[in-house]
Amino acid sequence: MAKSNEIDMLHGPLLMKILVFSLPLAASSVLQQLFNSIDVAVVGHFASSQALAAVGSNGPVISLLINLFLGVSMGANVIISNHIGQNDEEGIQSAVSTAFTTAIVSGLILMCLGVAAAKPILTIMGTPDDVLPLAATYLRIYFLGIPFFLIFNFGAAILRSMGDTKRPLYILVIAGIINTLLNLFFVIALKMSVAGVAVATGIANMVSALLIIRLLCKEKAPFKLHLNKIGVAWSELRRMLIIGVPAGLQGMVFSFSNVLLQTAINGYGSDAIAGSAAALNFEYYCYFVISAFNGAAISFIGQNYGAGNKERVRRIYWICLTLSVVCCGALNELFVWQRHFFLSFFSNDPNVQTYGATRMGIVLAWQFIASSYEISASSLRGMGRSMLPTILTVFGTCLLRIVWVYVVCPIWHTYDVIMLVYPVSWCITGIMVCTAFYLFARKKLYIEAATGHKL
Repeated sequence: MAKSNEIDMLHGPLLMKILVFSLPLAASSVLQQLFNSIDVAVVGHFASSQALAAVGSNGPVISLLINLFLGVSMGANVIISNHIGQNDEEGIQSAVSTAFTTAIVSGLILMCLGVAAAKPILTIMGTPDDVLPLAATYLRIYFLGIPFFLIFNFGAAILRSMGDTKRPLYILVIAGIINTLLNLFFVIALKMSVAGVAVATGIANMVSALLIIRLLCKEKAPFKLHLNKIGVAWSELRRMLIIGVPAGLQGMVFSFSNVLLQTAINGYGSDAIAGSAAALNFEYYCYFVISAFNGAAISFIGQNYGAGNKERVRRIYWICLTLSVVCCGALNELFVWQRHFFLSFFSNDPNVQTYGATRMGIVLAWQFIASSYEISASSLRGMGRSMLPTILTVFGTCLLRIVWVYVVCPIWHTYDVIMLVYPVSWCITGIMVCTAFYLFARKKLYIEAATGHKL
């Protein structure tokens, strides 16, 4: 079964293989986000608007704290993919053991950090007093289960490196069903409000972690996980960190800018927070389409670049970019077209729906533009170049958003102006990162191939 789920990324046609790889990956990401969406929907209908705001407003905070470690899992994906391209079985085994150990240690560190920093961060963000206690409760309980979340994601990165995106999806289907049933039980039957949805998410994460550990322990060599032999190969960890830390830092700074935007949104009250949180769910769903083709670009380019198949690297980039723009754009417009229908799943409050619809009309309608810098950045990382896209993305997206909050928003103090920063920053960042990929790829894929010399 494991063998049937693998994809030969080094030979044959690319389009269908990229789709077969990406679609389960997108579905997996959607299911993970569904954990949060179900939390938001359940408390929105069966608790209160304050509970809805408490759960929904935690998204940027959670992203801020976990992105560094998810970046390292991306580094693990690239390194294992490179080893596969080089047919280095010893390197694969060493990288698998290192990735799993890193997941455990990172999860414990992040759990302690999240529990301790929950209330201070929410207070700094200006979370309204009627929302703060519930938001802090949700965030603390959520982070108690974060080690399981990271174990699953590092394990899924190991499987993705060999082209297996189906089995992580199957695991998340099981975990998603468990999460939904427990949400309804804890909130409706036990009246646990935000604490109930946080506990349900933690249990679902624990199930997904245990199932992926079981898969890896039964995997054939060199991908098999030996729990009695786990440890860190420092050379592998160093390579993972060189690629993963810049990606993680980019995600953290990116999330920090979103936290500042959330702070600005908080100034409009709990209805704005709730409406923005409801709309944000659909941005996540559409982003996961981009993220899926990001994963394909990293894994396919990682293997082919490691194997020296430079012409295939160029083709992979253009296929992933085109598919990302088309698929994300189609989903964007579907959600915007039926925005009130989709928002009704989270709240029937007219004020909440007004804020949510405004965000969807300004932000979601143009989200496909983000494909330009996301796919280009992932392609550079698959070729081992991680710091350059990080610097450009931090400058083009994150710094612009910070300036927007502190310079533009005080002059034009409206909710619509806050939302406009998203498409503006996507356009600027896309131009810069696409240009960087073109220049770097031209050097690595064309000039080197023509001259036979490293540049």
